[in-house]
Amino acid sequence: MRVPKYYTQKVRIQELIRDAAPGTMLPTERELAERFGTSRTTVRQALAELVAEGRLDRVQGRGTFVAAPKIVHLRQLTSFSEDLAGLATRSDVLALSEEAADAAVAAHLRIEPGAVVHRVERVRRVGDEPLAHETAFLVGPLPDLARELAARGSLYRTLREAYGIVPAGVQDDVETALASPDEARVLETDVGLPLLLVHRTAWDAAGTVVEWTRSAFRGDRFRFRARAGEAPGEPRVPSPG
Repeated sequence: MRVPKYYTQKVRIQELIRDAAPGTMLPTERELAERFGTSRTTVRQALAELVAEGRLDRVQGRGTFVAAPKIVHLRQLTSFSEDLAGLATRSDVLALSEEAADAAVAAHLRIEPGAVVHRVERVRRVGDEPLAHETAFLVGPLPDLARELAARGSLYRTLREAYGIVPAGVQDDVETALASPDEARVLETDVGLPLLLVHRTAWDAAGTVVEWTRSAFRGDRFRFRARAGEAPGEPRVPSPG
């Protein structure tokens, strides 16, 4: 798969602003082009995508600045399988392993960096079409997780039935992004396709975090619906767009 030239510069700019505070001013297009050894046109396209994603703000006559983080809170207590009940869904496990939590994963799970977590990477499908790329990190002793998950399919059902872990609350942080080359390959689509990113943190009745998951949904095939309570006469299921 050919990676567009601008995408390489976009990644470089993302690294440049990774630890920058909101409001930090970026170098000019000319300065960035000279730094990266590319054209201003290529830099301009990379900046335009980052502006569209909400990572940068462009102020006419002043310049381009690091944007404040976008945060949207949606709360759901259902799994992918439950949300799409009635449709022919399946999950293909790409990887399932135990590993040491890095600083970011540890912070989300509220554990010490280096603690062992379970990592489950899957492609979620409706029919044969890939809809989402999901990576879940789970805490706690989960013996024979691969076998238990294969027997049930649903991760939440597996946690509940095999390990007695029942999420009592979740927080979904939702934002938009564009598909990277790796995500495009897994989702069988084009680099730059709009994605809906859902970062889910789940905790049990005691308030202990039991899951942190990053899900990248294809923006051309998914509509996200959040609801508190049931609306009479209406289905609860979100439908692919």
